[in-house]
Amino acid sequence: MTSSYDTVVVGAGVTGLMTAYRLTQAGQRVLVLEARDRVGGRLRTESHHDSDFEIGGQWVSPDQTALIGLLEELGLETYARYREGDSLYVDRAGAALRFAGEDLPLEERTAKEIDRLIGVLDELAADMDPDRPWNHPRAEELDHVTFGQWLEQQCDDPEARDNVALYIGPAMLTKPVWSFSALQAVLMAASAGSFTHLVDADFILDRRVIGGLASVPAALADRLGDRVRLGADVERIEWDPTAPDAGADVQVGGERIHADRVVLALPPTHVQRIRIAPELPAEHRHAREHQSFGLVIKVQVEYATPFWRQHGLSGTGFGPYQLVHEVYDNTLHDATKGTLVGFVSDVRADEVGRLDAGERQERILASLAAYFGEEALHPITYVESDWQHQELTGGAYATSFDVGGLTRYGARLHEPVGPLEFGSSDIAGLGFQHVDGAVRMGERLAARVLGDPTAV
Repeated sequence: MTSSYDTVVVGAGVTGLMTAYRLTQAGQRVLVLEARDRVGGRLRTESHHDSDFEIGGQWVSPDQTALIGLLEELGLETYARYREGDSLYVDRAGAALRFAGEDLPLEERTAKEIDRLIGVLDELAADMDPDRPWNHPRAEELDHVTFGQWLEQQCDDPEARDNVALYIGPAMLTKPVWSFSALQAVLMAASAGSFTHLVDADFILDRRVIGGLASVPAALADRLGDRVRLGADVERIEWDPTAPDAGADVQVGGERIHADRVVLALPPTHVQRIRIAPELPAEHRHAREHQSFGLVIKVQVEYATPFWRQHGLSGTGFGPYQLVHEVYDNTLHDATKGTLVGFVSDVRADEVGRLDAGERQERILASLAAYFGEEALHPITYVESDWQHQELTGGAYATSFDVGGLTRYGARLHEPVGPLEFGSSDIAGLGFQHVDGAVRMGERLAARVLGDPTAV
């Protein structure tokens, strides 16, 4: 027996749920199929020792206007990240240096070089339409050199290079700077409005959602009700290229479901999990083969009190030479206990990922102690988010292209194939790899399904 819908959406992350929500509001018959036993994709909240921890994405910045608008529509409230007091910078020698404001405590020449590089990247980002980065006036040039090589061409101060690299390599794309292009780095900056925004923690990590950012997909799923089916791992999609207006058949378990349109709201790397007949055009397949996830371990460490505040510290710290390259106060708005969140990424995530859990925790706590001293070694709760070991995620925070891939294949990821549409935060322009990008992609996909010719 075959059931029939106007649109089937594969994937119940924010992109898929947003697509389905807007289509439902437009009067369509929609079904969302999700392989996991939960909605949310890369958003999840877990409870440990009576405290909640956001395992995936969690912050909302002022430029994320699509997400902010959706939060208002769903009736979800936010609160400001704690940021009172001095920040810390752990230098190459391992010394934890206190500083106030945005300027790192560096030698004057190094500080000036960082400011200059920020200015250069801001200018490059200003010339980019993040929805079409391959049209940048210097796209070919920038896409054919790694970000690490570009930094070496621009600057002879290693510490200045290492700090600028931190904000895009380990902190955002979660990849080594020799594995992605300078154009991909400029896209990361343009997606947030400027590189200046990326280096401003008080901007990019501005607010959090009461109840966690996973409240967004939960609220969307609640409104969709039984239109969302969990544990439904799509195996095959078939359509007739001689009759593209006839729709497609989706096979899940022993059931065949017909739809006029099918939206694959999945990371590009995950499309290949589904057998599509006829197979996707070669360039579409090759484009997805040149995308990969970064690797990051998000670590949240809870203490009896936020002890750093007693020392006049904000909990914010940066250390390009540390295992934990950045750390922030992650205490919930109504909590008396204190929580720090830190990140280990790219090759360092590879390294500690090979260790047993006990040794990995010891190494990570020692790195936190480089910022905050001996008190950091004695948490009451320790929680890791290690997405790379989950097949249905594969890494974090998002996929990105290898060197040369963005100009060669970037546009292909936005193209439909017959009745099939594709999209996720991984290929968003504004809001790239953030929930804001997922909201924008969901809105765009719904508009395309509804026949809006401007939704490209």
